[in-house]
Amino acid sequence: MGSLLLVSLLLLLSPSHPRGGSARRRRGARTQSPGGSSHPSFWVRLSPDFKAVPLGGSVWLNCSSSCPLPEGSSLRTELRRGETLSGPRWVSYQLLDVRAWSSDVHCSVTCAGETRGATARITTYKQPSSVILEPPVLVGSDYTLRCHVTHVFPVGFFVVTLRRGGRVIYSESLERFTGLDLANVTLTYLLPSRPGDSGQPVTCHARLNLDGLVVLSSSAPVTLPVPAWSPASKALASTSIAAFVGIFLVVGALCLRKYLSMQSPA
Repeated sequence: MGSLLLVSLLLLLSPSHPRGGSARRRRGARTQSPGGSSHPSFWVRLSPDFKAVPLGGSVWLNCSSSCPLPEGSSLRTELRRGETLSGPRWVSYQLLDVRAWSSDVHCSVTCAGETRGATARITTYKQPSSVILEPPVLVGSDYTLRCHVTHVFPVGFFVVTLRRGGRVIYSESLERFTGLDLANVTLTYLLPSRPGDSGQPVTCHARLNLDGLVVLSSSAPVTLPVPAWSPASKALASTSIAAFVGIFLVVGALCLRKYLSMQSPA
């Protein structure tokens, strides 16, 4: 059966975040110096090189190198910085209140006059505030199922799924929605009714997948209602009952007549 998907955008999360892009990892553990020289015994790593952070959350990045006596280390980012910790050949940086969809963070280390660096990518996401499945409505021979997923980001990485009794009845990816705004999603689906459907539990699920990070939110179960009898069905049932009662009375009268005839004296 057909489905209808409605996405309404809310207030922009961060006016400074880049448009477009994806959650794909960018690995930049080892790079050459800006001058293009090579130092095979000197490498720089920034880990983790990819991290998905809940909207407004924080993250620690560790910049390390193989340089025995680093002359200096620096971090370049548009994100808000917090604490800094350091040790032999490593420096850890804290990034606070992450709200930009996709940010590249660059770490540089200078060793024996040569500067090399590494890059990490930080993305953010917003788990649904709620997943609500309206009580199903039976119209004709179809159940109307309507699921609301509120305050999600980024929409294009979500999949909305409907289940009946634990089995998937419909699933739709939102990947065609490439906007980077907080949004509400409403999925409407027409489910053909079948014998035995009444009383079955139905649930709605919103699944976010960011390069292996999976976040699942689910609605409370609702039950499919018992089909209401149409006027034609009621008339047919009434006719059938009347016919049955009539047949019962005729059979009863015949049996009574036969019984009385058997009881009369010869």
